Amino acid sequence: MLVTSRSYAEYEAMFDLTELPDSILDCCAGGSSFTAEAAARGVDAVAVDQAYELPTSELVDTVRRSLPQGAQIVDQHAASFVWHWYGDPGRKDDLRIEAADRFLQDVTTAPERYVAGSLPELPFEDGRFDLVLCSHLLFTWADKYDRDWHLAALKELVRVSRSEVRIFPLVQQGAGDAVPYLPDLLDDLRPVRSEIRKVPYEFQVGADQMLVLTR
Repeated sequence: MLVTSRSYAEYEAMFDLTELPDSILDCCAGGSSFTAEAAARGVDAVAVDQAYELPTSELVDTVRRSLPQGAQIVDQHAASFVWHWYGDPGRKDDLRIEAADRFLQDVTTAPERYVAGSLPELPFEDGRFDLVLCSHLLFTWADKYDRDWHLAALKELVRVSRSEVRIFPLVQQGAGDAVPYLPDLLDDLRPVRSEIRKVPYEFQVGADQMLVLTR
């Protein structure tokens, strides 16, 4: 199991976050520090991930082991990544290590913020969160999860959102191939409004857009 740790700064850029609403869900949050840092800013922040089913000691070990695994994926597809946002691999590694440490501290002291669950069925009531974020799951793994799964997952993210859903990125993992059925999915989601918006972040080549869904 790969449990990626991403920092608050990465989330700000990936999702073009200029301000935070009262409540946020980070879906497929892994070992990221966003929930901890958003909560520290007074937000009702919750993270959901299947990995949170693990006992704490095993979760800690999994997060630690995932740090070098994530770097290996980048190394295997070096030509598919750019460094203008991070600057260099060392800064990326530092951000990920700091994020993992912040996550592990928070999941120990505030476990109620971390809920075990996975798409396409989330354990929350309708309209629970003002904003729902989902990074590096939908579209990223389009080779693993088919069109029907994506449609069900998108509908579920909309269901638990009171206002807006933001999803990043819109290309597949590895070489960054486009997702051919994305336009059809957006048609199937109507009357939910959809917008593809450029963001101030790019690491995987061509992955500089997010999908915004508005109820």
